[in-house]
Amino acid sequence: MTDALRLDAITKRYGGEYAVRNVSLTIGQGEFTTILGPSGSGKSTTLRLIAGLDTPDSGTISIEGIDVTRLPPPRRDCALVFQHYALFPHLTVAENVAFGLAMRRTSRSETDDRVRRLLDLVSLPGQGPKRPHQLSGGQQQRVALARALAVEPAILLLDEPLGALDLSLRRQLQAELRAIQRETGRAFLHVTHDQGEALALSDRVAIMHKGGFAQIGTPEEVYEQPANRFVAEFTGFGNFLPIEPVPGGIRVDATSLAMPVPGPGPLVAAFRSEHVRLGNASPAELALTGNVTGSTYAGTSWTLDVRLIDGTTIEATADRGLTVGLAVELAVSPGHVVLLPA
Repeated sequence: MTDALRLDAITKRYGGEYAVRNVSLTIGQGEFTTILGPSGSGKSTTLRLIAGLDTPDSGTISIEGIDVTRLPPPRRDCALVFQHYALFPHLTVAENVAFGLAMRRTSRSETDDRVRRLLDLVSLPGQGPKRPHQLSGGQQQRVALARALAVEPAILLLDEPLGALDLSLRRQLQAELRAIQRETGRAFLHVTHDQGEALALSDRVAIMHKGGFAQIGTPEEVYEQPANRFVAEFTGFGNFLPIEPVPGGIRVDATSLAMPVPGPGPLVAAFRSEHVRLGNASPAELALTGNVTGSTYAGTSWTLDVRLIDGTTIEATADRGLTVGLAVELAVSPGHVVLLPA
C-alpha cells in the first residue's frame, strides 16, 4: 500500500538559518502522527512545506506516491487546519464546510449529503444555518475540521488545532479528534508543543529539535526510552545523575546496578520524579540519600526537592509534603533508569 506521505531529506533555510534540516518521515495510510517540539523547532515550517505554502530548498515531498514538491497547494491531496480556525465569517457553517467542494464543482446533492454527514461526525447536527460568530471556540474548530475533511484529503494537516482552547475543552476535543480520525480512516499529521496531547493522540510521535527529528517512535518509546538528553528533558525526565561504568553495570552514587551500558563516553542515569520512591531501597534498586530542600503541593501529589550527599538536587513525587531539612532515603527501580550520553 502506498504511503499517505513521504518526506525525503527536506531542508529549508530562511536568511541563511536552517528552519528545517534534512528531515525525512513516512506516514502510512490511516496513521495518526504528531510532530512534537518546542516553539521555533521547525514544526509549523514542516507543515507549510507539505501543504505547499512554502517550497523546500532541497528534498522531495510525496503524497500517495506522487511527487508534489513543486506543485501549488490546490494540486496537493492534503488539507490544513489552523489553530485559529480561519472560517469565512460571511458564510454559514454549512457554506464553510462546503467551500472546498464548491471549488471542485461537486454536485449540489452530493455536497449537501457530505456536509450533513460531516456535521454529524463533528457533533454539530443542525448547526449548518448558523454563522461562525454564533458558535463557541470549540464548535468553530469542529467546523474547520469538517471543512478540511469535506474534500477527502489523502492526509489532513493540523497546526496546533487545539492550542487556543481552554484546558477542559482541549481534553474533550482530543478524544473527539482521535475518534474522528479512526472513523474516517484518514492519515493525520498533527503539530503541537503539548507533550500530553501528542502521547494521547498518536500512533507515532516525531520529536523535533533545531529543525531536525531528535527521535521518531511510538508514544511509549519516546516516553520510556528517549534517544538522547533533549528528548528526555522535553518529555519530563527531571533527574540526571553522573554514572561510573563498572563490570556488569554501573555505579550511581554509592549503588551498583546490573544493567547494560550503551557505549563508551560520559553517561548519565536519567529517571522521572514519579519513579522515585521514599524509603529504603532493595538490593536491586538504586539507593539515594539526601535532605529535603523544598516541598511543593501539586494538587494530586507533592513535589520534593532533595539534595543528595554529593550536592546534586533531584526531584521526587510523594503523596505528602515533608519538612525542609529532613533526611530521607530514596529508591529507584532499575527498570525506570535510562542511560544517556551526558
